[in-house]
Amino acid sequence: MHALVLGGYGAVGAPTTAALRERGHTVSTAGRDPRRADRPCDLSEPGLRGYRDALDGIDVVVNASGAEDPALVSAATDQGCAFVDATATTGYVRAVEGLRPRSPVLLSVGLAPGLTNLLAAAVHADAPGEDPLDLAVVLGAGEEHGAAATAWSLGLLGRTFPDPATGAPVRNLTRGRAVDLPGLGRRRLYRADFSDQHSLTRDLGRPVRTRFGLDSRTLTTGLALLTHVPGASRVPTGVHALGTDAWVVLAQCGGLRRWAQGRGQSRATAHITAWAAALTEGLSPGVHHLHEVARLDDLPAELPLTMGAAVRAG
Repeated sequence: MHALVLGGYGAVGAPTTAALRERGHTVSTAGRDPRRADRPCDLSEPGLRGYRDALDGIDVVVNASGAEDPALVSAATDQGCAFVDATATTGYVRAVEGLRPRSPVLLSVGLAPGLTNLLAAAVHADAPGEDPLDLAVVLGAGEEHGAAATAWSLGLLGRTFPDPATGAPVRNLTRGRAVDLPGLGRRRLYRADFSDQHSLTRDLGRPVRTRFGLDSRTLTTGLALLTHVPGASRVPTGVHALGTDAWVVLAQCGGLRRWAQGRGQSRATAHITAWAAALTEGLSPGVHHLHEVARLDDLPAELPLTMGAAVRAG
């Protein structure tokens, strides 16, 4: 396939570009910097003329830019390109789900959402029913994330979202619960508006709720405090020395759990996204999520992560 990676020289885009090339795909990068982009274009340009020109000869667009504009999806699919996006933003996912694309669109292709979707679907298959299913996401505070990822995380502070099962408002980074995590021990994690819980609640027919934290207990506690402070999303960044690049994602229902862990969130996201991009070949036009087109057992063995076997906790 010939892939166009939006933001292909960024924190997630660069390893995604490399991972796609490792898998034998031809890759062109897109972005505003003509010195680094193979196909320079401004994704905020009215009418998206430069972006539309960059789509010539492209089979699949992989969005690693952090730009969340449904018009980018429509422009690509109108020209026959598939579109792949690892976004975790609920509002943007809903907007894309409302499109009627002429080519396949694949969402939920990173760690969370993405790997969490596959873990949840595996637990659901082993423990069917309507009991709540919990997701845990712990990311490494010591990793140098891109500006878009940092802004997304801080943007959670102080905001509320509807509980995917009840519709009741939930403030991000509240309602803490202790969770036993492989390699990290018992940690207190907090509700957060990752898009996976919404699509999974709908598709699995059971309540799914995501809890989030950082590998640093200090920073996790700090976020939980800041969510009550007006304007906290504008706090300075640059506290990477307080954490590592270790991450863990987990799905659990009752005593049954499935999990994965690794080092380097951006690298893992890039490799999962590069693998998922090839899944768009043969998909029907429309919007799909990763758990609808693949299973946990389909993940390639060479991905940079460690997968835990299904276990009964407690």
